[in-house]
Amino acid sequence: MKQARKYFLIALGIIALDQIVKIIVKLNMVMGQAGQIKILGNFFKLYFIENNGAAFGFTISNMIRGMGGDMSEETGKLILSVFSIIAVIAIGYVLFKLATHKSPLPYFVAMIFGGALGNIIDRTFYGVFFASQNDYSGGLFHGRVVDMFYIDLWRGVLPEWIPVWGGEYTALWPIFNIADAAISIGIVVVLVFQGKFFKMDEDARKPAATNLDKTSSVDSQVTETDFSATLENVNQIEEETKETPLAKPSDE
Repeated sequence: MKQARKYFLIALGIIALDQIVKIIVKLNMVMGQAGQIKILGNFFKLYFIENNGAAFGFTISNMIRGMGGDMSEETGKLILSVFSIIAVIAIGYVLFKLATHKSPLPYFVAMIFGGALGNIIDRTFYGVFFASQNDYSGGLFHGRVVDMFYIDLWRGVLPEWIPVWGGEYTALWPIFNIADAAISIGIVVVLVFQGKFFKMDEDARKPAATNLDKTSSVDSQVTETDFSATLENVNQIEEETKETPLAKPSDE
């Protein structure tokens, strides 16, 4: 548990930073283009929006509609909230199990865990905490995720042949938050370097195993030597006992 603590503290730090930024934005910025703050011209700016979906605005209802089905935004949001809670519990369990892993892997799993939990807080509680100022009908599990970082690479209408998002006006790089960034970085690094991370862990454990084998071998040798010496002493005592004549009884 002590080894896992630092990774959960990293996740907690991501959650805290994410929530602090979101609350500041929520309470102080005007939503949409009217309240945008340009940091690097039109390329990078703070742009306050709220979305019903997961990282980068992905929603289950949009995906279902893109496949020809029908699902309301509220139902999709509820399904996503419940699924996210189950997923974050599983990620937390994996992080705990990886606490002794001798590679950077647990750090990036902690990023995924912290980011996922940060967005879950929005979806679960923001519909209640900010009910008086929300412009939507909220409630428990019906909050919207606060996004604010906007990298404006391209905006336009996507071709109709693209699944799910075809025909919609969108941005090439959606507006995101700290939790989204942590999740994305963690997932990309884990997918790309997972083989290397497990190799690092395997290599790091080999010297310990080798030293343990050597120690066991030395202990075994010492034990065999002591046993042999003891056996020789016993044999010597027996021989001396045989060679020593017994005292004859007195003829008196």
